[in-house]
Amino acid sequence: MTNPLSRWILLLAPVLASCAATPATKESGMQVPDFVHGEVRVTEHRAGDDLLSAGLGLSGLAAAPAPFAQPSKPTAEELRRRAIQTSWKGIADLGPLGGYGSVYGAVPDVPGREYQAFAWIPGARSPHRVLLQVPDRFDRSHRCLVVTASSGSRGIYGAIALAGAWGLPRGCAVAYTDKGTGAGYFDLADDSGVALDGTRARRGTATLEFEPAAGAQHTGVAVKHAHSGDNPEADWGRHVLQAARFGLAMLDRAFPDQAPFTAQNTRIIATGLSNGGGAVLQAAGLDDDHLLAGVVSLEPNVNVPGQGRALYDYATEASLYLPCALLDSRFDATPLARTPKGEQPAAWAQRCHQLHERGLLGGDRISAQAADAYQRLHAHGWSDEAMATAASTTSFDVWRAVTAAYASAYMRRGPDDMPCGFHYAAMAADGAPGPAVPAVRAAWWADASGIPPGNGVGLYGGTDHSPDPGLPGALCLRALWDDTDASTQPLRDGVAATTVKPPRASLPLWVVHGAADGLLPTAFTSEAYMAWLRAKGGHPLYWKVPYAQHFDAFLALPGFGDKHVPLLPYGYAALDRMWAHLYEGAPWPALVPTPAAQPRGTGALTPAALDLPAPWTAGPG
Repeated sequence: MTNPLSRWILLLAPVLASCAATPATKESGMQVPDFVHGEVRVTEHRAGDDLLSAGLGLSGLAAAPAPFAQPSKPTAEELRRRAIQTSWKGIADLGPLGGYGSVYGAVPDVPGREYQAFAWIPGARSPHRVLLQVPDRFDRSHRCLVVTASSGSRGIYGAIALAGAWGLPRGCAVAYTDKGTGAGYFDLADDSGVALDGTRARRGTATLEFEPAAGAQHTGVAVKHAHSGDNPEADWGRHVLQAARFGLAMLDRAFPDQAPFTAQNTRIIATGLSNGGGAVLQAAGLDDDHLLAGVVSLEPNVNVPGQGRALYDYATEASLYLPCALLDSRFDATPLARTPKGEQPAAWAQRCHQLHERGLLGGDRISAQAADAYQRLHAHGWSDEAMATAASTTSFDVWRAVTAAYASAYMRRGPDDMPCGFHYAAMAADGAPGPAVPAVRAAWWADASGIPPGNGVGLYGGTDHSPDPGLPGALCLRALWDDTDASTQPLRDGVAATTVKPPRASLPLWVVHGAADGLLPTAFTSEAYMAWLRAKGGHPLYWKVPYAQHFDAFLALPGFGDKHVPLLPYGYAALDRMWAHLYEGAPWPALVPTPAAQPRGTGALTPAALDLPAPWTAGPG
């Protein structure tokens, strides 16, 4: 598609200094967990570099991409700085009206050390990254480890704007996992992938973040989430628990005089957003060893057994019907649902026509077909608010990107046999497949979101030459879910493997979700999880925040941010209250009133729009 996606990709690529690599002498002989294979890379970050912003500070994070001295051969330090910047800009609204750093949040200088390694889940073909950030001002009197997983399919720093921004200034160490996703793209044309330090290396010269089986004739690009053969989503909870254990082991290294660090003497708080939010809920259900002291999950992609709907189910439905449904007149004033001139997108009108021609929609006019598509989605649980906000993900072609990648992951396919004829390849200047541009390829690990298209990698296939070229792929991906043929059973089995288990009833757990989430609607995810957990005797807390949606970074878009509030401040507030409960004795309430948030409006965000509650006080009461 060449609709708004190509125009916005340069602005939204983040959405979709120095450090020494020499280990400290005192750490050289210490043990590593048995799930870590290879080196633990230890780096120090001080004096113009730090853990939270790589020395960029808030203004630098919001600025243009941090440059590379040699674009085709960036250093590990430059890649790290840019990866941190990209992760911040992909998650937080750092725009002038967004209020970050003035109304909520901060980016102080936090010097410290990083410990990074590749870890393996038993039976996995590919590793996942684990990283521990240890601030120099680690609070030894309140030993705290925050464990988190990247949002979306992002790389190792993909949760820094949530977990790092809250935990590091407080004196907590923060353990990250990329949960088997990330932008360690493998270029099959030159047989290169990404080494532990983020630089590119050829197969056989270093341990790589991801490398597909050797000997493939494919000349495109292989992506770990889609092509590892591991269905990583089924193991996201195990990735989180491994990251927690890695964090404890590295704290032993960092402070040998304080060792051992255990779950009995160090409180471990799990937090994550979107896919990371689902990962920490999976971890909570698998935490038989009681590693976790508390969980705060934001807008989780959570698959509840027997309730709600799986992401693949409603995403393939949205991919088919939302372009047409959004032409209904009730969405005329919805941001991104009309062209800049206020007209209906021609491609969406063609979707209505093509679905009608196939007998999938009724009505002879576009207006009637749009009304039918709207009613179908509404009957399947889509609210008007979720559909309206989903105009953004529909406009940016997110549904196609997500469903093609997830189908390949669930079915454990490789780069040359993705379902429905899809494949990834480096993108030439004219948009056609071609050899990778060396400078673009060198920056994939820092810049890419983990799911193409974007950053010089295209998603190809699943199309025809009709007026609605993306429809064949959308129909095929939906059929994988609806069919009962044995050949499509691996997809349904892959989705079933991602269902969550209930955590122990005594675990403090808080879910925060935007009422206007159009990517992971609350009706299919958090609300189903809450009802399921409470029916099993759990006592989770829940905020369904009015006017909050899925992508805080989208709030910088003209007209879009006017109608919403960011979700991150509510995540920070829930974490503050989790701290008060775990460290200050504040009671865990049976319920908490949801803040009465109001849309930001055309001006800058104000505290009144957020309506954040006062901090909890310590002790009983």
